[in-house]
Amino acid sequence: MSINIYKDEYDQLTCLCEGEWELPFQIDELENWLSTNSSKLPKGSYVAHVGFRVREGATGGGAVVSLKLMEMMIAIGMELNLSEDD
Repeated sequence: MSINIYKDEYDQLTCLCEGEWELPFQIDELENWLSTNSSKLPKGSYVAHVGFRVREGATGGGAVVSLKLMEMMIAIGMELNLSEDD
């Protein structure tokens, strides 16, 4: 899937990780994108919608939503929406 970032619920700002389904990679890319762009975004109402699949054969580990990522999201008013695909 991808990460779709919306402002005010329906206004799509960008799409990250087109065709990428692995959550750890996606969360890293979201953090990288916010590190570059969050200072340019006014505080508001944002959603990062992440569609992912469970990794085949995964036995542990996975994505970490870091404190840095959470702080950047809170600073601009962004929620994280996770959607698992079968």
